[in-house]
Amino acid sequence: MKLNFKHTIAACFVGYIIQAIINNFAPLLFLTFQSSYGIPLSRITLLITFNFVIQLAVDLAAAGLADKIGTRTLMIAAHICCAAGLILMSVLPEIMSPFGGLLIAVTLYAVGGGLLEVLVSPVVEACPTDNKEKWMSLLHSFYCWGQVGVILLSTLFFSVFGIENWKTLALIWAAVPIINAVIFALVPIKTLVEDGEGMKFGQLAKSGLFRTLFVMMLCAGACEMAVSQWASTLAESALGVSKTVGDLAGPMMFAVLMGTARALYGKFADKISIDKAMPATAALCVCSYLMIALVPSAVTALIGCGICGFSVGIMWPGTFSKSAAGLPRGGTMMFALLALAGDLGCSGGPTLAGFAADAAGGDLKTGVLCGAIFPVVMLIASLATARRKDHKGTC
Repeated sequence: MKLNFKHTIAACFVGYIIQAIINNFAPLLFLTFQSSYGIPLSRITLLITFNFVIQLAVDLAAAGLADKIGTRTLMIAAHICCAAGLILMSVLPEIMSPFGGLLIAVTLYAVGGGLLEVLVSPVVEACPTDNKEKWMSLLHSFYCWGQVGVILLSTLFFSVFGIENWKTLALIWAAVPIINAVIFALVPIKTLVEDGEGMKFGQLAKSGLFRTLFVMMLCAGACEMAVSQWASTLAESALGVSKTVGDLAGPMMFAVLMGTARALYGKFADKISIDKAMPATAALCVCSYLMIALVPSAVTALIGCGICGFSVGIMWPGTFSKSAAGLPRGGTMMFALLALAGDLGCSGGPTLAGFAADAAGGDLKTGVLCGAIFPVVMLIASLATARRKDHKGTC
């Protein structure tokens, strides 16, 4: 059977599932790492920070690498790094310093995850399809479904076979990027611009539109993470349940509703303009933040978390789509810088909320209220880019 661009898009969907695997599997094992290897939680949490720092560095480097090495080669390398990291996570802690072994494994799959974040979206954007917004929104929904699937399937595996067999599950998850690497070696791949014709960093930096889109992407990451990190705590207080149930009820609800928003927009993108949808969802996001921060009810706050998950759904893929439409020569450099902005937002949003909460004596609601600046800026910026399209004929 000859593979076509539909297979390319399907492989890209799986690419986002792989990113969900590497970002969400290890955190399920942190307590196991602590008990099995005697690693204090203070050091284990460094694995999250290290994963984030490596992905940021890869975001910066990936654009130049893609131009020099080629998209297909780099995409296959990304999958190999993800698989190697998952495999070595189950091997290295047994033959060397456990923390050092885990750090090496995290480094490998963080490199793979960073490359996937930069490469997958422009590959889908370059495929010869109608209604780019539809496919971009559907693509990003697969990260949400991957996140839900990793949590549910891993929890089911641990319940049936015992968490002591987590290494077997790590090898099972590693099979996903291995198979997808083979598929990417075979499917057709187009690029957004020919080699050497894409916009350079300096050209993008001088573009007022790109600077606005950069801010939008930063806000997209911040809007999502400033609330999602508190979803478990709010679920515990609202429902009076254990942390385990709170993790399922809070973050999973957030992910499901975020994925639902992306899937719905993917279905109806031909009927709803992205320039109308993004300001509307940004306004809804502001309302959700205010529900969480100002209404004195834990249940209402939990509902606000769910609304927030739905409202942030199309922000990230929508900004990618607007960028590709407004700056068609942006190329991989543009997508790499936007991925960097999103990752900075994912770090900056929770940091601002955390600092504000700490200054208020540990009041999470105050932290969320301060974090509302991000959806407000997102609303203003999305309205500005919509007016730019109306007045100048370009997004």
